[in-house]
Amino acid sequence: MTITKNTSPTRVAGKSRLAVIGATSAATVATWAVLAPLAGIELKAEQGSSTTEVTGVAVFLAATVSALAGWGLLALLERRTVNARKIWTMLAVAACVLSLGSPLVSGIGIGAKLGLALLHLVVGAVVVLGLRRTALSATDRCD
Repeated sequence: MTITKNTSPTRVAGKSRLAVIGATSAATVATWAVLAPLAGIELKAEQGSSTTEVTGVAVFLAATVSALAGWGLLALLERRTVNARKIWTMLAVAACVLSLGSPLVSGIGIGAKLGLALLHLVVGAVVVLGLRRTALSATDRCD
């Protein structure tokens, strides 16, 4: 009786990670669409001495760049550490929590503060849960 070992990972991390990037962008823009155009919440924030309105394009770009940065950090940690998934998850959750300071401080009005914080949480939730799932174990990376 011969036992063969499957040496390929069960997931294709690159394609799964690309889907997480798309899901992050779509979920965030959908949340923005519900908050701003449908619910009529003015998502405005102070930047220095000026006021900025948060648009759908800005939300899309910020969510996409954040998700890509998360992907890049996860890929780097997978190459450099044994516990990439655990380390990345702790760093990603910390980054999400710390990012909440910006909308809570710079948002203009309670609706904007809560709406912008919700957008940060949507990005964080999709990125953390999605990319964490794609992280290959040390044994899968070393085979």
